[in-house]
Amino acid sequence: MSAEDVAERIRSMEIRGAAEIARRAAQALKEEAESYSGDDLKELRSRMEKSRDVLLASRPTAISLWNGVQYVFKDTSKVSTAEEYRTKVSENADRFINRSKSALKTIGRLGANRIQDGDKVVTHCNSKAAIAVMAEAWAQGKRFEVFATESRPWRQGVLTANDLAELGIPVTIIIDSAVRFIMKDMDKVFVGADTIASNGALINKIGTSQVALAAHEARVPFTVCAETFKFSPRTIYGELVKIEERDSTEIVKLGEVPPQVKVFNPVFDATPPEYIDSIVTEIGVIPPYAAYNIIIKELGQEFIFYED
Repeated sequence: MSAEDVAERIRSMEIRGAAEIARRAAQALKEEAESYSGDDLKELRSRMEKSRDVLLASRPTAISLWNGVQYVFKDTSKVSTAEEYRTKVSENADRFINRSKSALKTIGRLGANRIQDGDKVVTHCNSKAAIAVMAEAWAQGKRFEVFATESRPWRQGVLTANDLAELGIPVTIIIDSAVRFIMKDMDKVFVGADTIASNGALINKIGTSQVALAAHEARVPFTVCAETFKFSPRTIYGELVKIEERDSTEIVKLGEVPPQVKVFNPVFDATPPEYIDSIVTEIGVIPPYAAYNIIIKELGQEFIFYED
């Protein structure tokens, strides 16, 4: 599948989930490089950079996509032939995809330690990492129930409910605005992440911050489950995370309201670090304020910027 095809499927939400988006982009770049049979390194670089830009433009707020794409290009500036370039891109893409997949298993194992028998757990949207934690806890024999928000407007909570139900985990779907109503009776909150900034702030599906606020008020531990490639090295240098706004037709149908009525449809919101108890990653459970150290140690500074 070409980079253009993958980018379009990301834009249309056919490909969704931060980790899946990053993996599919890395695979598309690998296939793009391998499809070039010439020996002109300059031409190959140009083609790959155009594909890179197309993919990055498909979800400008997804740091996992940005990190994955940048990782694919790691050390390619040092090669001297088209064949070496193809090999490096292919190796980088495979390494990123494999690490991404294995990270979920580790996150599941570490996060499962935080779930106990009889717990009532809240989750928001459809996070593979958060589901991995609950799946592992259930596999260990712990018995608990989950309350999944509907997660408007795309209703990803329905996907989460189906995933959990397949595992045999008792799950109840609630409307997003019922979070505060039920929180006083909950024991844990587990959510995923789209982006984690260098100060520990969480950028995630719209509504996450109100879940965190309700949990903070009710003194319910709020845990984020995230692979390290969701940490944003760009925020170290002061770049703000862009909050994507999607089409109004996801909220209201054409003709449902008069033209003068405006519709605001942000995809994500920001949860401050003081509302986050911990972040479960594949390298351990950390406090949100350790995000800066994770970025430097795991992602480094060598590909924080690229030439536009």
